[in-house]
Amino acid sequence: MNNLPTVSFFKVLKNAKRILKNPLPFHHKNFEKHGDCFRVKLGFGSNSVIFTRDAGLAKHMLQKQHRKYYKSKLQTEDLARYIGEGLLTANGEKWLRQRRLIQPAFHKKKLELLVTTMKEVIDLELQKITSGQTIDVFPIMNDLAFKVVARSLFSYTGEDKVISRLQYITESAQKTLIKEIRQPYKRWWFYLSGKMRSTLQLTQEAREILNGIIEERKNSSIHYDDLLDMLLNSKYEDGSAMDNEQLIDEILILFTAGHETTSNALTFTLQLLAKHPEIQEKVYQETLNPELDQGSLLEEISKLQYTKQCVEEAMRLYPPAYFSDRVAIEDDEYNDVQFSKGSMILISFFEIHRHQDLWKDPEAYNPDRFAPDVDKKEYADYYFPFGSGPRMCIGNNFAMYEMILAISNIASKYKITTEINQIAIKPLITLKPDNALLKFINR
Repeated sequence: MNNLPTVSFFKVLKNAKRILKNPLPFHHKNFEKHGDCFRVKLGFGSNSVIFTRDAGLAKHMLQKQHRKYYKSKLQTEDLARYIGEGLLTANGEKWLRQRRLIQPAFHKKKLELLVTTMKEVIDLELQKITSGQTIDVFPIMNDLAFKVVARSLFSYTGEDKVISRLQYITESAQKTLIKEIRQPYKRWWFYLSGKMRSTLQLTQEAREILNGIIEERKNSSIHYDDLLDMLLNSKYEDGSAMDNEQLIDEILILFTAGHETTSNALTFTLQLLAKHPEIQEKVYQETLNPELDQGSLLEEISKLQYTKQCVEEAMRLYPPAYFSDRVAIEDDEYNDVQFSKGSMILISFFEIHRHQDLWKDPEAYNPDRFAPDVDKKEYADYYFPFGSGPRMCIGNNFAMYEMILAISNIASKYKITTEINQIAIKPLITLKPDNALLKFINR
C-alpha cells in the first residue's frame, strides 16, 4: 500500500477551495495521472486515504470480502451524529440485525401497497410544473421525492410546513457535514464557532417531530399499511420490537437517503432527455402503449422498459451515491496490493461509471446499454447505482418504481427542452444537479 502513488497534503491545501466546491475534477486529474489507485495525504503525519476507481477492488470490498471491511467514521460517527445509527451508518452485528428486521418491509409484495401512494403524490406534485417557462426543475423533484417518502413512510397528510421543516433540517445537516468531511483540518473551528452545535439542535428538533408522529401512530387504532406500520409490527428474532429512538434513526436515514438520491436522479434524467430529443421521443411513444392501463400499477411499471433504461443510464453518468468508503478491519490483499488493518479506501463510483476501459464511449448518454437483450454480465461488475453486496441500498426497487412513474408521467404531458449545453453538478453527500434549467411545453 505504501508504494501507491501519493498526492501530498501540500497539494490538497493548495487546491482546498476547489475541492470544497467540487472535488471531482481534482480527483479525476489524479486518477488520470496516477492510475486506478492512489493515496491522498490528509495531514503532515501518516494519515491518508486511498482513492480507487478499480471496479474489481470495489467488488472485492463490497461483495466478495465484505466481512473484512467496515464503513468508516465518516459515516458511522460523523454522519451518524446527525441522522443516528441505523442501516446506513451502523456496522457489524447491529447493521445485520437491523437489515434482517427491515428488509421484509421493502419486499416487492409490500411495495405493491405503496405504489398507489407514490403515484398520487407524483400526480399532485407535478402540477407545480409551469409550462412554457424556463424553470429550475430540481426544487420540484426534491419536493416530490421528499413527499413520496413522507407519505410512504407514515401516510402523512397533515400540514405541509411539518414536512418542509423536516426537509430543511435534513438538508442543513448535510451542508454542515460536507464541510466537516472536505475540511477535516478545520473541524475545531466548526466546533468552536457553534455551527456543529446549532446543527445538532436542528436534528434534535427533527427527532422530536418524528417521535410525536410515532407516538400518535402507536395510540391510533387505524391501520395504514405504510412503512411505519410495517416497521412498528416488525420483530427481532427474540420477539422484541424497535424502540422509538431506533425507529427515529431508521426514519431519518430513509428520509435522507430515500429522497436525496431519487430527486437527484430524476433531475439528471430530465436534463439528459431534454438534451437528447430523439431519446425523449422514444419515452413519449412508450407512454402511448394502450396496454399500460391493463393490470396493476406494478404491471404498468414493468412495461415501461425504455423509460427504465433512461433512468439507469442517467444513474451511470450521474450516480447519486457517487462515492463510498470502507476501512479494512483486518489485513487484506488485492492484486498484489496489501492493505493493512485500518486502511481507509474511498471508492469513486463516478469514475468507475465513466472509465474508458469499461464502457464504450462512456461520456455518451445511451440507454440502449441497458436494453433487455444486453447480457447483464457485460456491466454487472462495474455498475453500482445502488452499491453492491449485502449493503446494497435496501430501497432500490422503491426508488426505481418512483422514478419510472415520474419520468413517464412527465414525458406523457410535456416536451422538455433546454438551452444549457453542459449539465452542472454539485457534489455534496450525494451528487446534486446545479441550475437544472428546463422548459416544459404542453404536448
